[in-house]
Amino acid sequence: MPRNLFVDIWADVVCPFCYLGFRQFHDALDHFDHATDVVVRHHAFELDPHAALTHGESLDEMLAARYSMPLERAAALNLRVENSAKELGMEWSLADAQPTNTFDAHRVIAMANTQGRQEQMLGRLFRAYFSEGRVVSDHDTLVALALETGVIGVEEMLVGDEFADAVRGDENLAAKIGITGVPALIFDGRFHLSGAQGMNAMLEALENSWSERSDRSA
Repeated sequence: MPRNLFVDIWADVVCPFCYLGFRQFHDALDHFDHATDVVVRHHAFELDPHAALTHGESLDEMLAARYSMPLERAAALNLRVENSAKELGMEWSLADAQPTNTFDAHRVIAMANTQGRQEQMLGRLFRAYFSEGRVVSDHDTLVALALETGVIGVEEMLVGDEFADAVRGDENLAAKIGITGVPALIFDGRFHLSGAQGMNAMLEALENSWSERSDRSA
């Protein structure tokens, strides 16, 4: 039986359910007996590829406009997801979140992957957006966050189009296999889990994937 169990995860850094799922998945790994054999591969997905760099509106206003709902309803939905984050020990400040385009953030994550720091970079970008109200398309911000995470060369990379193909490749693969929303997790190339379904669901997916691999190799 091959040693590693691969988990492919598509996410966007401004997607609240992706951040919740990120935390839930890591909690699941903490309870998984074969966690050291799991290899996680993160893939880019843009909720809105045409998003502007600055919106000039709050997250509540953007959500209300996008789904044609009253502002009060949008605020209530954001409060609900913020409370879900709090239950996982995360302190979010969605009132300070600044919606923006995430293409360059994904390029930074792709670069971080070449330096063995993809997971850390994604986590840092999540925290910057959801907890710190930082603009994750701003190049100076991306450079600073990368340096905090130990990723070098970002300033030079952002001047050109390096890693653009990697981002587009992830997005094209998502379209090819039918992924239309995130987070989307594929375990061992076989088991597909969509959404932030909770630590238990993710642990079950890990265990089922491992069990089936064992059965196939028997």
